[in-house]
Amino acid sequence: MEKNQKLTPLAQALRKNQTKEEGLLWYRFLSKYPLRFRRQYTIGNYIVDFYCHKAKVAIELDGSQHYCPITEEYDIKRSMYLELQGVMVLRYSNLDVLKNFPGVCEHIDRIVKQRESTFSTKTG
Repeated sequence: MEKNQKLTPLAQALRKNQTKEEGLLWYRFLSKYPLRFRRQYTIGNYIVDFYCHKAKVAIELDGSQHYCPITEEYDIKRSMYLELQGVMVLRYSNLDVLKNFPGVCEHIDRIVKQRESTFSTKTG
């Protein structure tokens, strides 16, 4: 998968200035997950909040700014690009993370395990 090196400084800044919800998901779940996740990972001309290469899963946490027509259109375009690269995009609102943290983690775990077993079967 191609990577736009010009986005690296922005991805680094986003890692340093993560939202409360990103920090919660990262430190309480994804950083300890058996398959490696990366934070603020660049794919093509986009930066995803979290990415697992082995399962080809991107996780996006959406704050209120994602619910206006212009941003929704951008998110759809970005998701379509990622899906064309073979990446499944999981979207959760910040409210989901705060109010239903166990449910969000269970859903991520289920999808990642399904995807990882699919890709390990194809390559192994």
